[in-house]
Amino acid sequence: MKLPVLKIGKLVAELPIIQGGMAIRLSTARLASAVANEGGIGLIAASGMEFCELRQEIRLARKLTGGRGIIGINAMVAARAFLGLITTAAQEKIDLIVAGAGFSRDMFAVGREYGVEIVPIVSSVKLAKISEKLGASAIIVEGTEAGGHLGTQQSIKEILPDIVKAVKIPAIAAGGAITGRDVVDLLNLGASGVQMGSRFAASEESNGAPALKDFYLHMTKDDIVQIDSPVGYKGRAIKSPFAKLSLENKTPRPTVCDGCLKHCNHSFCIIRALTRAQQGDVETGLVFTGANMWKIKEILPVKEIFRRLKEEIANI
Repeated sequence: MKLPVLKIGKLVAELPIIQGGMAIRLSTARLASAVANEGGIGLIAASGMEFCELRQEIRLARKLTGGRGIIGINAMVAARAFLGLITTAAQEKIDLIVAGAGFSRDMFAVGREYGVEIVPIVSSVKLAKISEKLGASAIIVEGTEAGGHLGTQQSIKEILPDIVKAVKIPAIAAGGAITGRDVVDLLNLGASGVQMGSRFAASEESNGAPALKDFYLHMTKDDIVQIDSPVGYKGRAIKSPFAKLSLENKTPRPTVCDGCLKHCNHSFCIIRALTRAQQGDVETGLVFTGANMWKIKEILPVKEIFRRLKEEIANI
């Protein structure tokens, strides 16, 4: 199969693959630029970053791509700093803004003001139609196979066809894609592109600590659970000691609060739990994962990941 290009507004990606924006600080400039340099779209995970840090990451990504690749950010709508983060990115002339864990009309105004493509993450026909009406350049359709916060319990293969039929803008499928076969299957269902998170989380350029990446490689299918996030969504995670406490409603409640979320039930501090995992503490950290992360048995450079994907797809 020959892969099509992916058009999002004025942007044209050589390959229809977007790297998921994985927070906290898993997806930074090094990973995003490596994906962009291979012809895909790289995303910097903005949630949890200070504005000055986000500016530095965007500028570094531009430097690493020579200003040629497509670089975007992913930000959680649930974050109190959401509007500031996407405005900061827009001021830095980011190519696109991807937003999930909630829905915001504010992002469309920012997109119009700065000429930035807006790409909401949706899991229903209703939100897909609203996104298109408000001016989205594309949508990312996320099924329950995705990692992190989930907007649905339905499979991507169930919800994608109806959403593709309902809108005229590009629909990018997200959830469970690990291999070239997975990419082709989603494109054949009508997707204009595919977002891949887990495969790039387990890459050399991912900003996760070695202990976190080793944790990925040793997980099994039975280790995948869904916890209740203080954000108000289910979250797909690996059954670490911390996740087990969450499932039993025994996580230690925060003794201090940074007020990072618009709404939080304070069952635990998700920003700090994800940060601990990113830094390699898989005992007291929360490790988000996609449904098929367990299939990954190697930590590979981004260039090799793309080589294998293209080789497999070419033989289908």
